[in-house]
Amino acid sequence: MYNKGTIIPGLMIFIVFVTFPLWYNRLSAGTVPKPDLPIGQKECVAPVSEMRDNHMKLLNQWRDAVLRDDDRVNVKVGGKEYRKGLQTACMQCHTDKEKFCDTCHTYAAVQPSCWDCHLTPAVAASKKETH
Repeated sequence: MYNKGTIIPGLMIFIVFVTFPLWYNRLSAGTVPKPDLPIGQKECVAPVSEMRDNHMKLLNQWRDAVLRDDDRVNVKVGGKEYRKGLQTACMQCHTDKEKFCDTCHTYAAVQPSCWDCHLTPAVAASKKETH
């Protein structure tokens, strides 16, 4: 009446199919990427662990402060001042998007929308040369 003969094998096949990525990879997410850090820089706007976990929150806060509140107060790090922003602060030290940003974003399968509007330093420099 309830088709036990097909339901139990069907459930077993479903469980194997759903759990396949877990046991196939032996519960390993692969090697954690090691992005290229800026040469000669000792400090960032926040500690490494905080930046690793919350850099997008910080960038969103900066974006909202600058665009919505016209709060362009500079950020001081080790006596050096940076303007709030991806290109004006972060990309001054982290100049190679592919070797820094993309290594972790690819690993985490994240596609941030930052690059829809912002240019990497190399692209920005090439645009300046053509004008």
